[in-house]
Amino acid sequence: MILEKYNATNKEMFQILDKDGKVVNKEFEPNIDKETLLKMYRVMSLARIADIKALQYQRQGRMLTFAPVMGQEASQVGPMAVSKQADFLVPAFREMAAMLYKGVTLEQAYLYWYGNEYGSKFHEGVNVMPVNVPIGSQINHAAGVAYAAKLKKADQVAFTYIGDGGTSHGEFHEALNFSAVYRLPLIVIIQNNQYAISTPRAKQTKSETLAQKAIAYGMQGIQVDGNDVLAMYAIMEEARKRAVEGIGTTLIEAVTYRLGPHTTSDDPTIYRSDEEVEEWKTKDPLLRFRKYLTNKKLWNKEKEEALVKELNDFVGETFKKVEQSAPVTVDDVFDYTYATLTDELKKQKAYYKQYLKETEGQ
Repeated sequence: MILEKYNATNKEMFQILDKDGKVVNKEFEPNIDKETLLKMYRVMSLARIADIKALQYQRQGRMLTFAPVMGQEASQVGPMAVSKQADFLVPAFREMAAMLYKGVTLEQAYLYWYGNEYGSKFHEGVNVMPVNVPIGSQINHAAGVAYAAKLKKADQVAFTYIGDGGTSHGEFHEALNFSAVYRLPLIVIIQNNQYAISTPRAKQTKSETLAQKAIAYGMQGIQVDGNDVLAMYAIMEEARKRAVEGIGTTLIEAVTYRLGPHTTSDDPTIYRSDEEVEEWKTKDPLLRFRKYLTNKKLWNKEKEEALVKELNDFVGETFKKVEQSAPVTVDDVFDYTYATLTDELKKQKAYYKQYLKETEGQ
């Protein structure tokens, strides 16, 4: 059992692949079939290319503020490759790779950052909650989903993400405490990407690790190499098993790095050095996984070139659809807060429509 050997009390980081894609922990290397391995790599590659292009679209004035995921793909795709269809993903705002693996389309993901509410309307059976921007509140949402699953005695787990800075918010502690007390089927992944916008990890907490915060709640916690997709997959297998068996919540600190800006409104050169970024690029999760697949004879240069071209074309065509999408209407602004529009919101919508009609042309 991974948690017996690498739990939060011993403060040793769990890893399977080193930065060169070599297996350094054969004992816990997960048995993943070829199709799943290639799907994991494909989604990580799609997220990377979509991320790079989204930055370009935003700089061209064609997209609103965007939160890049570049460098954190393994911490998201590894867990989602373990999740079942019935499981719920409760994201924050930097989980595009996880959302793509869980069934959200790239068009939907782009629509959200384009400012179109239809980007939050996923297909039937895709158990993904809408993007959550207020820091930390998604943890409470996830605890609620997990509580409902427990009451229904469903084979269902809630997965949620939060950044290192988010662990300083009260809702993080409230949800973990509640979840631990009731042994909820919840898995909380801290994406420790070293910075909460410009605030470094060292100024967030005096704790030696973020994983050890689990100890105070009486739950299992573990620090994992978040750039190692196999390590993230393996710990998620164990955490999900514990969750559905009623053992309780697991807190996972995924040690990773945000290679890009916090959002397109941020300039990371102000608070971190080029040397630091270059050092983390040597630990790139995508490059590491590619080397692993190549060593297993599942990947080569020709396949990589073909995939990159295919995904670049796909992302470009997808964004063309987004730009041609119908504009947001007044109805869209009001109709997606509640399943059934409240009487008060009906009055407000009617009032605003009348106001627009009266002021048209002024």
